[in-house]
Amino acid sequence: MHTSQCVDFVKAKREKWLKFNKCQMTVMEAMELLNQLVDESDPDIDLPNIMHAFQTAERIREAYPDHDWFHLTGFIHDLGKVMALWGEPQWCVVGDTFPVGCAFGESIVYQSSTFGKNPDLHHPIYSTKNGMYQEHCGLENVFMSWGHDEYLYHVLKHNNTRLPEEALYMIRFHSFYPWHHGRDYMHLCSEKDTRMLPYVLEFK
Repeated sequence: MHTSQCVDFVKAKREKWLKFNKCQMTVMEAMELLNQLVDESDPDIDLPNIMHAFQTAERIREAYPDHDWFHLTGFIHDLGKVMALWGEPQWCVVGDTFPVGCAFGESIVYQSSTFGKNPDLHHPIYSTKNGMYQEHCGLENVFMSWGHDEYLYHVLKHNNTRLPEEALYMIRFHSFYPWHHGRDYMHLCSEKDTRMLPYVLEFK
């Protein structure tokens, strides 16, 4: 995964998937598809993802019975994994995420041993702290490594979701452990990102 997740790779995946021309289905139809998938990267669960979706939503409902948008967010947060059922290898669908186009954060899992052949590692711009971004540009302006979080976020935006901004942060960044647990990439964050971080942490 870390070898291939570079700026050019992410741009190619965005070009492929963000045309939104693969299919049209309801949320429940997508959930039924996920019955066929077990996430190879998740050490906490070996059940089909539809079971994980219901479990997540129910746990949130117990803790926050009056926040229906939060229940729905928990239910759909992994829907982007349908890419794995349409031919994408799991290494670019699941797993922790991180920005591309700037220096790789120290807290990325196996950071010291898995980026050696990544073409951005020695790029004169992408290998620097800010890379192709401006300091405090905001995560909404950052290219994230390609995966299910990023895909579902863009699908929801494309379809003019009525979920609140907090939900979109939870969906897009729930696998961004180097940020919400490692506290890397704070130099790219805007004030809005800082305000939203507690919501992402609460979701996790």
